[in-house]
Amino acid sequence: MDKPRAITACAHKLARLIYALLTKGEEFVDKGQQYYEERYRQRVVNSLNKRAEQLGMKLVSA
Repeated sequence: MDKPRAITACAHKLARLIYALLTKGEEFVDKGQQYYEERYRQRVVNSLNKRAEQLGMKLVSA
């Protein structure tokens, strides 16, 4: 992504965050790095499961 698009995307995300905070009257709560790492891990696992199913396999956790 080029710089102008990245800046626009970031500004849009911040605008949505601020709008949600103002309309719902809630305070922003930082969920921390661990939360986002766990969400990322879950997305990767789900993606691997789907890919394995497409190949006719099944993932087994160790």
